[in-house]
Amino acid sequence: MKRRAFLKNTVATGAAVVAANAGLLTPTTVLADWNKTAFSAKKTDDALNSLFGSANATESSDIKLKAPAIAENGAVTPVTVDATSLDGVESIAILASKNPQPLVCQYSFAAGALGYVSTRIKMGETMNVMTVVKAGGKLFKAQQEVKVTIGGCGG
Repeated sequence: MKRRAFLKNTVATGAAVVAANAGLLTPTTVLADWNKTAFSAKKTDDALNSLFGSANATESSDIKLKAPAIAENGAVTPVTVDATSLDGVESIAILASKNPQPLVCQYSFAAGALGYVSTRIKMGETMNVMTVVKAGGKLFKAQQEVKVTIGGCGG
């Protein structure tokens, strides 16, 4: 490395460190905001009330919830939610009814986005996996029982 490039990179790094320590570079726009009340709720209805303001969701066949009937390992249970047939999907939440905190994850979508999520969740025992989709200002849900053979959430 040439001496000039080394000095230039050292000065740039030093300036960035000084600016960060002075509080001029704060990551407030990058940090995600989360609903602590919903994620620490002990019951499914409490989590939904904190998240959406209501626990009343209509069962819908437009939501395709795909999860294994038998999960070999509850620590990595694959779950897919396809709500692309619903118009104006604003949010998708996935809940595991018997987990200590049933709200597993929640995704918010911008206007025009397709409502599709694929993830892996942790389950401690056999239970219902439920998804609640907010679309067009209304709440829709789908659920499926998943049998767990090896616990992943404290089991």
